[in-house]
Amino acid sequence: MPYEIELAAILCAFVLSGEVEQTHAYSVGYDLHRIRVDCETGDQVVEVGLDKRSSLDSIQQALFAAHLTGKAPVVAIIDTDGREGPYELRIKTAARMAGVRYTSYKVDALIRMQMTSHLRGIAIRTPGS
Repeated sequence: MPYEIELAAILCAFVLSGEVEQTHAYSVGYDLHRIRVDCETGDQVVEVGLDKRSSLDSIQQALFAAHLTGKAPVVAIIDTDGREGPYELRIKTAARMAGVRYTSYKVDALIRMQMTSHLRGIAIRTPGS
């Protein structure tokens, strides 16, 4: 199975028509910090995560990116096992309560999109390319 960053690039390029791994700076006290948004469109910042425990902070990341950019926060979870599990339910429930749009995509569908992209003449833009 591809890594999360690869799936985020596929989702961003083929489904959302956004820019992958956009960086935004913010300052706290005397220090400058940066965040990286998984996918950014003209009006949304999208935090992409797998259906795993590591994605439980997705809502916080999407909300903070929305604060910095003035765009709508979105959480996109990649479903790797074909069912809604405990982490997906927790993230979806919290997203609704926080007013964050929640979306879910099947990993197999994203991989098929990438594999057939040459038939549609679409190329993935990744950082540094």
